[in-house]
Amino acid sequence: MRICQVTNVDFSLRHFLLPLMRAARERGHEVVGVCAEGPLLDLPRAEGFRIHSLPFARSLNPLAQGRAFAALRGFLAAEKFDLVHGHMPISGLLARAAARSVGTPQIAYTCHGFLFNQPGPAWRRHLSLALERAAGRITHTYMTVSEEEAGDARRLGIHPNPIAIGNGRNPAIFRPDAQARARVRAELGADLGAGGPVVMGTARLVRHKGWPELLRAMRDVPGATLWVVGERLASDHGDEMEEEFTAAEAALGPRLKLLGYRPDVAALLAAADIFCLPSHFEGLPMSIIEAMLTALPVVATDIRGPREQVVDGQTGFLVPAGSTPPLAQALARLAADPGLRAAMGEAGRLRALARFDEARVVSRTLDILRL
Repeated sequence: MRICQVTNVDFSLRHFLLPLMRAARERGHEVVGVCAEGPLLDLPRAEGFRIHSLPFARSLNPLAQGRAFAALRGFLAAEKFDLVHGHMPISGLLARAAARSVGTPQIAYTCHGFLFNQPGPAWRRHLSLALERAAGRITHTYMTVSEEEAGDARRLGIHPNPIAIGNGRNPAIFRPDAQARARVRAELGADLGAGGPVVMGTARLVRHKGWPELLRAMRDVPGATLWVVGERLASDHGDEMEEEFTAAEAALGPRLKLLGYRPDVAALLAAADIFCLPSHFEGLPMSIIEAMLTALPVVATDIRGPREQVVDGQTGFLVPAGSTPPLAQALARLAADPGLRAAMGEAGRLRALARFDEARVVSRTLDILRL
């Protein structure tokens, strides 16, 4: 079978779609990836995948989306795929509409989060819901990464049979690793003995990931160091939070390390003590799964996605989104109690192995797609 996997940017293809593409190829299918051009496409191309770049835009600009649709439709018409599988709200909508217009036999979609569940003006939420309903009518197989959003799709009439497939990461990569822990902490100057605990956050440097709240909260977590891992994508919207990061550098000094994009996230997690993702909205975050597999306690916000992953009081803590004091209290409690960190981290690891193993999630997805 010839399969086309469509997403918006190179980050999504490399970190979310690549395991699925590998597994489909192992089952004997031809798999082609489509997304906007970017440096993170080097790995899938090195593995022999054909990646076709198109001018996708992460905005509702009708001219930009019209150009992307025309380019995608032309590509699908020429290639005549058996299955087109779309991902992400805008690129997923374009993928399904273009596939339908050229007569693709099977059209699938995985929802990684609904735009209408995100903060924003009422017109955008209403438009998003209307487009999701329209696209749902031409989607043969409709999947979501979270149980709550499968419920939303059913309740709001987006699709009659949404299937929550979850997300997964490879436990052979994301795991406790004493050697990596010693190496990375030596590299970054984190004393394994007398030094305080390390709090790590991994996310794009955008405001809705909760960085302002986390930067402020760290002022009330004495002795702990924050590792900020991530960068802004060229297509990210909003300000760069320069004021917040400048203020945090002044307040925290050497307790703040801005590490940028790192390919060795697994080793960094093994060297950290606490993971934090205080997002305002999410799908089902891969970063939380990675941290849980590495036996880190997780502090996250009580929103769709994270609350399906983190068991409050057992594998970490859930706190209100957008509020700094509860976040600081949760982090301070974990920072002060190594025994609690170890117990919650191990409970999280066992939960992640049972629920978020990449091989099982990918295999189930392919089975649902009848591949």
